[in-house]
This record gives sequence, C-alpha cells and structure tokens, in this order.
Amino acid sequence: MAKRKTTYLKPFKNIFVLILIGFAVWMIFLDANSWLIHRELNADIEQLKEEKKYYQKEIVKDHKAIKELKTEDGLEKLAREKYYMKKNNEDIFIIEYQDSIAKAKNDE
Repeated sequence: MAKRKTTYLKPFKNIFVLILIGFAVWMIFLDANSWLIHRELNADIEQLKEEKKYYQKEIVKDHKAIKELKTEDGLEKLAREKYYMKKNNEDIFIIEYQDSIAKAKNDE
C-alpha cells in the first residue's frame, strides 16, 4: 500500500514540477494580469460593445429626427403633436382614451 501512494506522489518530488505548478497558480490567480482579471475585463469589453451598438442606433434615429425637423412640415407636425400648438383660425380637440388616462394615473 505504501508503494501505491509513493507512485502517485513521485512527480511532485521533482523540483521542476513543483515550480511549474507554483508558476501556474501564480499566473492564474495571483498575478496582476491573471486569468480572472482578464475574464472580468473581457466581460466589461463585451458590455461596452453592446452599449456602443445601442448608442449608434440612437444616433441614427436622432439624425433622422433632426432631418425631419429641418423641413417645415416636420416642424409643424412636432409643434402640433407634442406641444399642442395651433394656427389662429382653428380649434384643437384632444381625445384621450380610457387606457391612456389609467396609465397617467399609475405614473403619478
């Protein structure tokens, strides 16, 4: 039985194997450039790439909105729909549906 234990432990008696194991532990867990830190940084990079895609889509959407607002019709549409502006000779009727009133009360 004692011989069996020594056969499993025999590689660990070699100084090079011990140094290699120590080096691997150091590089994986303890070093400033360890595998754990690289994993966290890669996760951060992926998150930032997703945010970049989102903001690029928002920029494209904003450019379209700006282009639309540069026209007279687009500006008038915004003023009428968002700010309820009107011309001097017309009346505006705002129709609110039951579900939009309930949402407004829930938001308060």
